[in-house]
Amino acid sequence: MFYRLSGVHHANYLSDSRIFKVPADRNLAAFIFLIGIAAPFIIPSLYLNSYMLPWLIWTAAALGLNLVTGWAGQLHLGYAAVMAVGAYSAIHAVRFGVPWEFALIIGGLTSSVIGSLFAFAALRVKGLYLALTTLAMQFVMDWVLTHSPAITGGSHASLQSPTLALLGQEITSDVGYYYVAFGWCVLVTIFMLNLKRTGLGRALVAVREKDFAAAILGVNSFYYKILAFATSSFIAGVSGALLVATFFFLAAPEQFSVNVSIQVLAMVIVGGLGSIIGSYFGVALILLVPGVVNGLFFTASQSLGLQINVETLAHIPNAVYGALIVIILLVEPLGLGKLYGNIRDYLMVWPFDQLRK
Repeated sequence: MFYRLSGVHHANYLSDSRIFKVPADRNLAAFIFLIGIAAPFIIPSLYLNSYMLPWLIWTAAALGLNLVTGWAGQLHLGYAAVMAVGAYSAIHAVRFGVPWEFALIIGGLTSSVIGSLFAFAALRVKGLYLALTTLAMQFVMDWVLTHSPAITGGSHASLQSPTLALLGQEITSDVGYYYVAFGWCVLVTIFMLNLKRTGLGRALVAVREKDFAAAILGVNSFYYKILAFATSSFIAGVSGALLVATFFFLAAPEQFSVNVSIQVLAMVIVGGLGSIIGSYFGVALILLVPGVVNGLFFTASQSLGLQINVETLAHIPNAVYGALIVIILLVEPLGLGKLYGNIRDYLMVWPFDQLRK
């Protein structure tokens, strides 16, 4: 009964182009925003710092990857590499005396430049060939990070992150770190929501569907592909820098390996390509569910008095977690975002759909 179009009238183009056309969507977004603001007063500090904070930062990163993969249709397997560029660039900028506000921008711009250089391959190749090109970028960056002591300190060394300070105030509390991550995630979400209704967003979708047809319509596919890679890399760079400054507190090459790139891509695919809310769901599933499943299995084994060795207890939750992903994609290949859309569409007509039966 909450999702109703009754009484919603669009008398002008401005009203028709608003982000949330259904009042229930606006109310839900406002409610979630208020919950996000009040989270430090509701959730214990341990869960706030261990679950909520990384979820928000990785969601912002996944939205950036969704921009180039879901909107522009360009497969990217080197996303962790541009996150690493942003993280190390921001740390070194702060070490040279640059304020954190400008260091984050420097990290994003450096990632944008590196990502755009490799994105020039998007002009000539696409599909799996483009995926191999971006994977090569990941391997190149892995080699640079592990063989450049001046940047990282060596293959097994870590670079300590300076204390985060914004607007002249040092941030050292878990609540402060959370609000920084929350603010960045909100900014990226607002950008992506507005992107859907701009000419840039429509051009990216046209390039994704058929770049030759888009070129016939006057859309410069190469320009928009480069723009998508540059914007996505900027978001990745800032997200990588914030991840190091608020969660890891140090940067190491192992934090941005090829496995991380595959993990972020899995977040986007499971959540749904081109889906904003799906990115939130996908990150939660990939990042948070394994710990929850492990906890449930450990609690269940203790409650039932089962004698399960540690190795088996470590592998069973992974198998259940993998099966859960497969089941979700079998039920809805378009991801968790489409499942949410299906529920929302059903509520649009419930209970009046029962009158037809």
